[in-house]
Amino acid sequence: METRAGSCPGSRLVSLGIWVLIAAHTLPTARAEISCVSCPLPVQLNREEMQPGARDLRSIRLEFRELGITDQDLGTDREHSEGVSREDALQFHRSLDEVPLGDTPEDPALRRAKRSEFDDLSNGGWTGAAGVDAGAPEDRGSNGQRSGRSEYRWNKDDGRGNNRQDEPKLSSSTFSLTGDSAHNHAVVYWSGRNSSVILILTKLYDFHMGSVTESTLWRSTDYGSTYERMNDKVGTKTLLSYLYVCPSNQKKIMVLTDPEFESSVLISTDEGASYQKYRLSFFILSLLFHPMEEDWALAYSHDQKLYSSVDFGRKWQLIHEHVTPNRFYWSVAGLDKEPDLIHMEAHTPDGNVQYVTCRAQTCTEANRNYPFPGYIDISSLVVQDDYIFIQVPTSGRATYYVSYKRDSFIQIKLPKYSLPKDLHIVSSDEKQVFAAVQEWNQNDTYNLYLSDTRGIFFTLAMENVKTTRGIGGNQMLDLYEVAGIKGMLIANKRQDNQVKTYITYNKGRDWRLLQAPATDLDGNDIHCILPFCSLHLQLHGSENPYVSGAISSKSSVPGIIVATGNIGPELSYNNVGMFITSDAGNSWRPIFEEEHNIWFLDKGGALVAVKQPSVSTRHLWVSFDEGRQWTQHSFSSVPLFVDGVLVEAGAQNQIMTFFGHFSHRSEWQLIKIDYKSIFSRKCTEEDYQTWHLHNQGEPCVMGQKQIFMKRRPGNYCMLGKDYSRILSAESCICRAHDFECDYGYERRSDGNCRASFWFNPSTVSRSCSQGQNYFNSTGYRKVVLNNCTKGVKDMYSARKQQCPNRPPKGLVLTSKDGKLTASMGSNVTFLVRLDEGDSMRTNIQLEFGDGTAVSYSNLSWTEEGIKHIYKSAGLFRVTALAENTLGYDTTTLFLHVTCPVEHVQLLAPFVIIRNKEVNISAVVLPSQSRTVTYFWWLGNNTEPVITLDGSISHTFTSEGVHTITVQVSAGSSILQDTRSLVVKEFFKSLLLSFSPNLDEFNPDIPEWRQDVGRVIKKALLRVSDFPEEHLLVAVFPGVPTAAELFLVPNKNQSDDRKKCEEELEKASSVIVTALNQNLVEFELKPGVRVIVYNTQLTLAPLVDSSPRHSSSAMLMLLSVVFLGLAVFLIYKFKRKIPWINIYAEVNQEKEQEMIGSVGQSDSTPKITLSEFTTSKELMEKELDARVKRGVGNACESTREIPNCTSV
Repeated sequence: METRAGSCPGSRLVSLGIWVLIAAHTLPTARAEISCVSCPLPVQLNREEMQPGARDLRSIRLEFRELGITDQDLGTDREHSEGVSREDALQFHRSLDEVPLGDTPEDPALRRAKRSEFDDLSNGGWTGAAGVDAGAPEDRGSNGQRSGRSEYRWNKDDGRGNNRQDEPKLSSSTFSLTGDSAHNHAVVYWSGRNSSVILILTKLYDFHMGSVTESTLWRSTDYGSTYERMNDKVGTKTLLSYLYVCPSNQKKIMVLTDPEFESSVLISTDEGASYQKYRLSFFILSLLFHPMEEDWALAYSHDQKLYSSVDFGRKWQLIHEHVTPNRFYWSVAGLDKEPDLIHMEAHTPDGNVQYVTCRAQTCTEANRNYPFPGYIDISSLVVQDDYIFIQVPTSGRATYYVSYKRDSFIQIKLPKYSLPKDLHIVSSDEKQVFAAVQEWNQNDTYNLYLSDTRGIFFTLAMENVKTTRGIGGNQMLDLYEVAGIKGMLIANKRQDNQVKTYITYNKGRDWRLLQAPATDLDGNDIHCILPFCSLHLQLHGSENPYVSGAISSKSSVPGIIVATGNIGPELSYNNVGMFITSDAGNSWRPIFEEEHNIWFLDKGGALVAVKQPSVSTRHLWVSFDEGRQWTQHSFSSVPLFVDGVLVEAGAQNQIMTFFGHFSHRSEWQLIKIDYKSIFSRKCTEEDYQTWHLHNQGEPCVMGQKQIFMKRRPGNYCMLGKDYSRILSAESCICRAHDFECDYGYERRSDGNCRASFWFNPSTVSRSCSQGQNYFNSTGYRKVVLNNCTKGVKDMYSARKQQCPNRPPKGLVLTSKDGKLTASMGSNVTFLVRLDEGDSMRTNIQLEFGDGTAVSYSNLSWTEEGIKHIYKSAGLFRVTALAENTLGYDTTTLFLHVTCPVEHVQLLAPFVIIRNKEVNISAVVLPSQSRTVTYFWWLGNNTEPVITLDGSISHTFTSEGVHTITVQVSAGSSILQDTRSLVVKEFFKSLLLSFSPNLDEFNPDIPEWRQDVGRVIKKALLRVSDFPEEHLLVAVFPGVPTAAELFLVPNKNQSDDRKKCEEELEKASSVIVTALNQNLVEFELKPGVRVIVYNTQLTLAPLVDSSPRHSSSAMLMLLSVVFLGLAVFLIYKFKRKIPWINIYAEVNQEKEQEMIGSVGQSDSTPKITLSEFTTSKELMEKELDARVKRGVGNACESTREIPNCTSV
């Protein structure tokens, strides 16, 4: 999951004022990921490519940034800024003015929609997520707007309201960035404080080369009246890519060079007046400054390494070699003990991800800490305010954990059957967590949940909140928090295939529709009756904070909200207008028939409106009476395409700066406007009035009566600075609407909270021990930050009760990673959980299934998990027992412990009889018990036979060469072995041995045995005229070296079987004679000759007294002794040896046959033992010798049985 998270240096995350980016990933299983925005990205304005006749034929982007704001997510931003050709790649997060610098009070003048922004769900994204329904009424039409319908249409041509007839011209000055007309990207930085410095970096990005080819740095020291070209100060040939300003000292600036040409950093300590260049050994992808220490910074490189500097970028030290992008954070003051502590999501060499902390200058392996003892999901670490969030890898379901104020991690509790596909942290700065959850049955909507103070237990605030597709194809959650009024939210909810706008004043406890205006701009009555008709608002903020967006509010003027919307039965994106409320959403008025960008001037004391950027203009409109009347002012003699507006760059000045172009071929135009002249005087006490916050006449909002001070509408006086906004706040008596349903409870139609079907209200926490007290929920909990007192507080609040003594119940045993498999020798951690019972007085016993067990006096000793190492592979029954004086509970887990398969050897005969069952075995090394799966591919079968046993029986019904393959699966490893078998009606075989010198050159590998088999075959063909294709030689593995000779018939017709058997016997006699006379030999290498012996029908070599045969004779004598012993054991204990019954059919009623066939009729000719020169006992020894060598030795060997050398 790529997500954005963290805490911006020098800032705090404003509740719901941030944007939540939910990037798309395609995953094989359902998973949810935590995401939130940490810092504002550089602001980018896109001048879209227009058709002929439009205002611009180039793709040009203008980017603004406030001095003092660093970027924790420049990895993505750099990609966009350096030439991503997609215009929709621009992503904007929130107004930079929201971020307080130092001790400056928060001034969210450009506070944007509280929303979650996430990539197109149709691209896969989070598993199961889908794109917005193409048939939804809010889908876009061909002109880029969304189609739909509205009952109310604007009729007035001019939507500006009442205007003065005169058009006073504001004091303004224009500056052109001469020579930069070809530059298609610009970045603007200004302090937002009292500094008069504005920096602009323009660049020409070559899309064909994929890099920056030109750059110019401009600097103004008079709020933008004039600019100085700074290229000589940084180097005329130096190409610049980004500029960063220290948040705790705006005079310190870092400028990065373009990495395509060089990797350097230019450092300024005088607010950009002069620079020093330092070479870097890596390419910086993003920077994160410390919120308090001005010289401390973290740098993230293109190869995912993290570096730290304590001298403002002059020297860098490696922190970690593999860190997830955007998942590193500085310490949080008041929570982390060390100011230089770094939180990061780091990768292990084996590909796992861990949450790691260390200090910036001593981040060696020995000094690293792991606050969460286990692996986490990639891109899931969020360090934000009082909380740390992670997601752990589980199979099938997402599991989230939270740490509150750096305590131990505890699993987040959502309603049992929410089963989230996505989870995103919306905000966490109001002593609770606001989360957006897409549940298993949702596609384009999300449910909103609110947590308790610790961020553990979540309850539903609103279902099916709509998502909106942004300009860049991103999905954004339609949720907005009103600035300046605690607990006030506006959301668009999908219900019955319609989308309607709802408002709440108590953090989602109660929602209602918006009352439409009573009249239009012409004063005509609007007949809109709830609930069939209401006002609906577009809640998506602009992706560019310097274009106001669809809705805006300001904390310095609470109660005033300006928004784009429509009147009708549902939300529509056609025939929209601009609306305003002055009483926090209780009543609304229309102000424009067309969409405008509207900003707050003079700390919110006035409103300024400009037409949308698609239309050129030289006018702006100002209102001093909360949008009732608008005055038109001229700011330029030539119409300007406005790309962005900087409002109140300095805290103590009345300056706006317009950025844009006069035409598509002109240079960048910067128009500085001093709007001080529109004010007649400074405000005095007589210019203010009180305003009582209320909810449809109800004065108690969030448990208190609040009275605000506001400037009287219509007074043309200048505030100049913030004034006291809340005059008084008086607590109210608690009533039912001050309480929401507690975890495990749902609000029913009668308004009461009742336990969900899956929740047991009588459950007592296992941490509750006898003699202690606990708070028993009444089904309600007070809305967080609600200030009501007395009243029904005692009735709805949890009641203090004594912990009962109870037997253990609901014992659960799991592995820490949620898996039922483990590797042999690894550390397996078991977790024991008890749903009910006295954990302090309950004994816990755990048997691991391998003969070992542990016991604990109480459950608290097992909180970190119970670790155990299995020294052997197998299937183990792990049993947990919880017991106290009142009873016991037990549970079992079956754990598969595996080790990688290193070798598999297929054991099968080389030649078998048709229609005769044959045993086939597979030997696995190292040996594993009950944890290996065997896949047998027999002959031409299209599907394998799957067994848990290493042997299988099979009957081949046709003659010829058949291939057998076995695949062995153990854990994540799979090995296979293949053998070729010859199937015949009958055959003749001889066992062969060799002079001992062959053993000295036997490496015992399959290739050597195959090559030696071919040499033996050639030697045999020299003493016999038997056809080569019917002579097979197989060399057995192991030493002493032995082999088997097979003589197979040419034809299998029943009419000439007797003749074929005679031919085989004749050929066998010839070969045996040659073997007995030592006529079969071959040269292994120069000077090394090897003699082949027959160990089956003659003992001649044993009595040969020649020196070269003495050792062989002794070997043969020992072989006979062992053969006799093997025959005795086989017949005594009737052991079943693979393929012992495949060579000849034994009939107790008839004379034993040397060569036979399975299932022969009585009329089938047989060759009896009397026709051979050997005795019956010698034949039995032959069979046993074959078993002893061919099976016994092969089973003991760790190497393979050879294939036949010929077919």
